[in-house]
Amino acid sequence: MGEGGETMTGANPATGPSGREEDGGAATEDGTGARQAPIRVMVVDDHPMWRDAVARDLTESGFDVVATAGDGEQAVRRARAVGPDVLVLDLNLPAKPGVQVCKELIGGDPALRVLVLSASGEHADVLEAVKSGATGYLLKSASTEELVEAVHRTAAGDPVFTPGLAGLVLGEYRRLASEPALAAGTDEPKAPRLTERETEVLRLVAKGLSYKQIAERLVISHRTVQNHVQNTLGKLHLHNRVELVRYAIERGLDAG
Repeated sequence: MGEGGETMTGANPATGPSGREEDGGAATEDGTGARQAPIRVMVVDDHPMWRDAVARDLTESGFDVVATAGDGEQAVRRARAVGPDVLVLDLNLPAKPGVQVCKELIGGDPALRVLVLSASGEHADVLEAVKSGATGYLLKSASTEELVEAVHRTAAGDPVFTPGLAGLVLGEYRRLASEPALAAGTDEPKAPRLTERETEVLRLVAKGLSYKQIAERLVISHRTVQNHVQNTLGKLHLHNRVELVRYAIERGLDAG
């Protein structure tokens, strides 16, 4: 670890603080039997011991930890250089706050998933993180197993929130959707045509269901749900789940 508090891909310690070996993110086979590369993760936290412990636990769980950073400016620079799939991000950072890091990186790469890992459970912090584009929010009191699962779900595009926070976030989606949208003109553009299945998936997303729950409800695969969501985002020219849920709620798809 350099003095600046950041690393690129480094050594793989044999034993993490959990003292376990897990296979949470190693290369796996998809439904066709093809090998999938491990999820690429970057860890950002200004406390070296905590940062190293999280990186070590994720590495031991099979994830490819491609970089770490100790402050906001380093995080932006490193993330743009290595292009992780998931950014595990603390909010309280020197040089640049976590929410600003999130905004800048997602603004440049909407496909990036951000999982906030914070000691703060304050509602204002949670909502600010979500509005900045974070996919999920986990408290640092979470176990290693919960973190591993959260990174997997975040990579898949699922919203991941510490229990008790999901309802708060969905309520904020609805509040945002009730605000009048700013428009350049008086005529609302014609809404793109969604398929019946895309609309069905969108309705369940607006109700706060995870992709796994949607897949079980509709008796389809998790990947099929992801494909429908990605297609819908493309058709609607939206960038993330926050915008998608707001769109759905504005059109009353969360009712019933």
